[in-house]
Amino acid sequence: MNKAQLIDAIANKAGLTKADSKKALDAFIETTTEALKEDDRVALVGFGSFSVSKRDARTGRNPQTGKPINIPAKKVIKFKAGSELADSVQ
Repeated sequence: MNKAQLIDAIANKAGLTKADSKKALDAFIETTTEALKEDDRVALVGFGSFSVSKRDARTGRNPQTGKPINIPAKKVIKFKAGSELADSVQ
């Protein structure tokens, strides 16, 4: 499902116009992005939670040459599915 299909599905389920559904989805994405930029956690009970984790710098290998390369530290976004979502997919 892509963004346009998600907007259509939200509009149908919530009885909203597509324009209102797009605004709501964009607001959710923007708000979640801002919270994660501030290292905050976004938890939606039953659905799941988004969080930021720090990955340490490490040494890797170039698969073509085998030479060691430095991989810098960075922040990664993690999503952990809630129990209701996990159970419904099973």
